[in-house]
Amino acid sequence: MIHIPTITKDAIALLPAEEYKGRIVVVDQKKDALLAVEYLSQYAKVGFDTETRPSFKKGKRFKLSLIQIATEDCCFLFRLNKIGLPPSLEAFLSDPSILKIGLSLRDDFGALRKRTNAEPANFLDLQDYVGRFGIEDASLQKIYAILFGKRISKGQRLTNWDADALSESQKKYAALDAWACLVIYDHLNQE
Repeated sequence: MIHIPTITKDAIALLPAEEYKGRIVVVDQKKDALLAVEYLSQYAKVGFDTETRPSFKKGKRFKLSLIQIATEDCCFLFRLNKIGLPPSLEAFLSDPSILKIGLSLRDDFGALRKRTNAEPANFLDLQDYVGRFGIEDASLQKIYAILFGKRISKGQRLTNWDADALSESQKKYAALDAWACLVIYDHLNQE
């Protein structure tokens, strides 16, 4: 059982930074999406996250730029701004046999609905889930710090996710967020 139900931002700032060390595959060609989904479909559960280009003008919103789907050692970054939402990825998100673990999924689903009518299936939102383990905080950064004593940096969150090419920092940040959701779920379920 978790002994620390909450943690402050100041305490998080003192923790060592976590770094994603797995393989990152950028999917920016439609033909590669099918291969990526075939690979991911072998797994019973995956980590999930999305990124959208930030808008700094009131009332201006951009479409979903990126979907990240992670296994324990690999993360696929689907560049929706370049390939749209391929049918294979749409089918994967609607597949009830694969558990997709994310955080604050309502926002992700809202952004997803602007690109598809497909209904996401078998998603678990860690914000709702962690409470049963005595964790009061609901942000990814705080949950991860409580469980692992490491800090997830949010420095890349407000960068341009529609850029021609993603920087290495953006790739690692995006992969870490999706992977961390899977790692948190696995950690809570082995206790």
